[in-house]
Amino acid sequence: MTAEVFIPKLGQTVEEVTLVKWLVGDGSTVVSGQEILEVETDKAVFPVEANGKGILHRGPFQEGQVIPVLTVVAVIGTPNERFSQGKLFASPRARRLAGQEGVDLRAIQPSGYGGERIVERDVQAFLEQQQAAPEPARISPLAQRMAAAEGVDTSRLVGSGNRGRIVREDVARALVNPPVVAEMQEKGEELYPRERLDEVTERIPLKGVRGLIAERMDNSVHTTARVTLMTEVDATELVAARSRIKAKVEKEWGFAPGYNDLLARVVIQALKRFPYMNARLSHETIEILRPINLGMAVDTDRGLLVLVIKDAGQKDLRQFGDEFRQFVDHARVGKVLPDDLTGGTFTITNLGMYDIDAFTPVINLPEVAILGVGRIAPKPVVIDNAVVVRQMMTLSLAFDHRLVDGAPAARFLQYIKQLVEEPYLMLAG
Repeated sequence: MTAEVFIPKLGQTVEEVTLVKWLVGDGSTVVSGQEILEVETDKAVFPVEANGKGILHRGPFQEGQVIPVLTVVAVIGTPNERFSQGKLFASPRARRLAGQEGVDLRAIQPSGYGGERIVERDVQAFLEQQQAAPEPARISPLAQRMAAAEGVDTSRLVGSGNRGRIVREDVARALVNPPVVAEMQEKGEELYPRERLDEVTERIPLKGVRGLIAERMDNSVHTTARVTLMTEVDATELVAARSRIKAKVEKEWGFAPGYNDLLARVVIQALKRFPYMNARLSHETIEILRPINLGMAVDTDRGLLVLVIKDAGQKDLRQFGDEFRQFVDHARVGKVLPDDLTGGTFTITNLGMYDIDAFTPVINLPEVAILGVGRIAPKPVVIDNAVVVRQMMTLSLAFDHRLVDGAPAARFLQYIKQLVEEPYLMLAG
């Protein structure tokens, strides 16, 4: 019996993947569970396994190609079988209706069989949506703003993004020679003047993780009323507490709790006391959230990833630290799950290890705020009219003024400062 190999759903937000590498050749013998190709989401690289035993017949999909999820990319069967392109999981009635209405099944979000099969109601919902609100020209928000600012007529552009979407690079090219840009794009001609090519040492496509970061950060900066509060904190007692905890538990736990772990405990305590900071904006409504899903920004070879520790408020220091380290290990080898990067309610980003004293972090939408953490460094300070050396640190709280005012946000940051300076107060919280 022939088995169809399809791109599985890799999280609720993943709609397409990039084929990174075929791991076995066309016509090879494979067994069930064998890894046959690797695909990449905007967050990580995942293997796709064979779901049958026999001869693998690969579809016409090349490495580097973007493919919608649930697309059949290969079949496993006998040597005489061949791949039939374009297969999706869809009911006969869904296929019949889609054919009658001229609808591309790949544009439809499936709801049947656990969200993996297109059924007739999905096609009907898609048609109703199309009738109620015709799809506007496909153009990214950044490209739209850039075109408006520069006076570029986007109706003349041929998009080079996914599924013909107009992206920033298309608008940039149009600025070189607007009257002929559409014709040149259609012919695949170079749109940058030849004399400028010598200035460029490398061109890195703004896609994948980098593209996602760019779009999210651009949306955050341009849609929030961002205000940043900064305060200098005496972290001497926090440093001492970390040293004592490390000496007591490192051997038993298998890891030494770090400042990120301790600061996470501080922030969790503060969010419980000031729940209006554990919030998000949803459809013009401020939603105060019960679970504290703490996002921890981590630098990886694939770019900045925010790992979300779900229900962090219900975890002790050891549980939090162990889960966080597992996520970091997975993220740095590209094996983190997409759902582990979504659903955050508040984010911490720490650049102290790079000798950064203070910075303005960008809010991770739709969250209300983000805490930036600078390095801990010895500095002379005045205490009781005497100059002493203390371990000082700067904290930066960026928040959306649409959702919370300055004074409440300041009280939240002030409480974090108090807990860092006197960690034992968390026992009384």
